[in-house]
Amino acid sequence: MALPVREQLKYWGIAAAVFLGLLWFLGDIIMPFIVGMAVAYFLDPVADRLERAGLSRVGATVTITAGALVIFVLAALIVVPTLIQQAISLVNAAPDIAGHFHAFLTERFPSLTDNGSAVSRTLAGIGETVRSKGGELLNGVIASLASVVNVVVLVVLVPVITFYLLMDWDRMVAEVDKLLPLDHAPVIRRLAGEIDRTLAGFIRGQGTVCLILGIYYAVALSLLGLNYGLIVGFVAGLISFIPYVGAIFGGALALGLALFQFWGEWWFIAGAAAIFVAGQMIEGNVLTPKLVGGSVGLHPVWLIFALSAFGSVFGFVGMMVAVPVAASLGVMARFAIAQYKDSRLYRGLTALHRDDAATGGDDDEDAA
Repeated sequence: MALPVREQLKYWGIAAAVFLGLLWFLGDIIMPFIVGMAVAYFLDPVADRLERAGLSRVGATVTITAGALVIFVLAALIVVPTLIQQAISLVNAAPDIAGHFHAFLTERFPSLTDNGSAVSRTLAGIGETVRSKGGELLNGVIASLASVVNVVVLVVLVPVITFYLLMDWDRMVAEVDKLLPLDHAPVIRRLAGEIDRTLAGFIRGQGTVCLILGIYYAVALSLLGLNYGLIVGFVAGLISFIPYVGAIFGGALALGLALFQFWGEWWFIAGAAAIFVAGQMIEGNVLTPKLVGGSVGLHPVWLIFALSAFGSVFGFVGMMVAVPVAASLGVMARFAIAQYKDSRLYRGLTALHRDDAATGGDDDEDAA
């Protein structure tokens, strides 16, 4: 006999409390394991494809791990230092950019920039504010990453954890499946399948889209000759998981920098705009349909709330689990709504009588 609903809710509530407690007390400790699990989940389809091509699971895991390590080392040696250098340079150049913008407004709209005007006072302090606060932000981010994601975690622990999780992924999933409560196993498997499709569409699909767009924007802006084009393209690609936000933010920043750098050379300014227009066309017509598919069920507002809430409460490790938790809650919410609409609480006696009447009418026709 199945447990009453109240008892089931109690046990699931205890499980959720234990999960949140582990995040709270063991955040930094379990972070490499969460990162390793996320990477293993991302790479599992690649391992399955290599297995179908003839490799063993161990061989596929070794091949993927070796390739990932090579890419990581190259990025750490070549790309990351350049990104940090351009980010620091952009922050330090903020006063000059604000000064140029002030001169531009003074030349064309002198009434807006009279001494003592609000615009003049704002522009006078905006550059120094960005430089001071931006410098503090960069230093804080670098210091936090240095304390949380240290060299041992990046170079040794995460690859080792990812290797073992990726090698045993299918076996672990099968073992977890055996532990499902028998009365609810079919429903849990269906919900787990929906959660997996949502995560696969978002993390694997949208993550790949963001990576491709980031590389495209960074390379295109750098080839155009735009100062700080690498960091602008990287940031635009990174936040492209929110529809249109990456293109709008990156495009506005790139156009603003292009106006100061290429003033009078309109082809270059138009080129910066064309890069982001082309990026949006490629994303909407090619990348998203091919890699993400249809709706993955994660509304941008819900995703931003989950990232903000979990990041605020649990720190960096909370942001790592925000997307899976948001996807799971979204699937369970849709399931609960479907159950509610099929329940007597929603349908009431009117719908029950209507169904009985329809069934009786069909029976009468069959008897006739």
